[in-house]
Amino acid sequence: MAKTVIIGGNFAGFTAALELKRKAGKDQQVVVIDRNEDFLFIPSLIWVPFKRREVKDISVPRQKIFEKKGVGFFKAVALEVDPERQVVLTDRGEVSYDHLVVATGPKVNFDVAPGVREYAHYVGTPIGAMKIRETLENFKKNPGPVVIGATQNAGCMGAAYEFVFNFEKWLREEGIRKKVDLYWITPETYLGHFGIDGMAGAETMLKSFMKMFNIHFRTKVAVEKMTDKEIYLSNGEVLPFAFSMLMPPFVGVDFVQNSKKLGATVNGYMPVGDDYRHPVYPNIWAAGIAVDVKLPFKPGKVPFSSPKTGYPSDETGKIVAENIIRVEKGRTDLVNKPWGKIPGICIMDAGKKEVVILSNNLFKPRAFAVMIPNVIYDFGKVLFEKYFLWKTRNGLSYLP
Repeated sequence: MAKTVIIGGNFAGFTAALELKRKAGKDQQVVVIDRNEDFLFIPSLIWVPFKRREVKDISVPRQKIFEKKGVGFFKAVALEVDPERQVVLTDRGEVSYDHLVVATGPKVNFDVAPGVREYAHYVGTPIGAMKIRETLENFKKNPGPVVIGATQNAGCMGAAYEFVFNFEKWLREEGIRKKVDLYWITPETYLGHFGIDGMAGAETMLKSFMKMFNIHFRTKVAVEKMTDKEIYLSNGEVLPFAFSMLMPPFVGVDFVQNSKKLGATVNGYMPVGDDYRHPVYPNIWAAGIAVDVKLPFKPGKVPFSSPKTGYPSDETGKIVAENIIRVEKGRTDLVNKPWGKIPGICIMDAGKKEVVILSNNLFKPRAFAVMIPNVIYDFGKVLFEKYFLWKTRNGLSYLP
């Protein structure tokens, strides 16, 4: 029996573990190492600050699901890997492997500019989302200007777009919209670039949304520094704020960066081929955000990155599981599918409105790419959340 150890148990790691065990059965021992007990449906964190969701609503305990499916779970912090000895070092001892899958997700670089760590809120973690909820209780009693957006080098612009539209709706619901100057800032060269070189109609649609909701916007800007009351931008502007939420850049986690033999990129991601296999160690793989993805566009004066969303993470988890099985069978015809060739499937929430984004490839060139606005209700986003959580609770990783 071969033993595969998977570091990280959210989108990519969760899928890789269940798919590998489902397909290989008794031929594979599969063990997931993660510091947290619960799977978290991260896309719904944008609703937590506004009390539309509680963290428990979008969390799924992993242990029972893994036990039912025959996957081992080891709650620990993975520190580094010794690929020569084929051992993962954790804060609870060593774990040996035949195959290793790195599906660690990101680390957030809050030190991208002075003051961001201290004065900007971040919605991408349960703690951050709940801290925003607490802050908004005081904000609505004493409203003021608001700055929301992404910093230089950020790649997760989509979540920030979702947050600004949900925030604007919350202001209207609280009856304080007229008291708030709302600003959107982004390093993108134009609205709706999203780090994928845009899609037909994206800029026009986003501009119309900004105008409709009276949101001032600034593109091609970086954050030079923040104080407790002002944000200094690279275009020379100084924006006052009473509340700010910014998406900083993602970098690779400490586990990858501390594992020197993996040869991590400058940003801390793991180099892999189109089969998601390490170029030096053929029994080490990466899936999800841990994968080094080359930019599909030439950055402008203000740099930004490409998004690493849930759908490609889920898909790369499936690809890695299939490829490990093929290697164990002595096959050389591995699945090769570059990140940019994975379909683009996303639903961007816009405050009980939504935009459905579909394309045959995430990156250009694309045979088709469409953005379909739904201004009636965000039922697509809600239905997808319900479906994915149902799929996760039942361990049905093979479903799309």
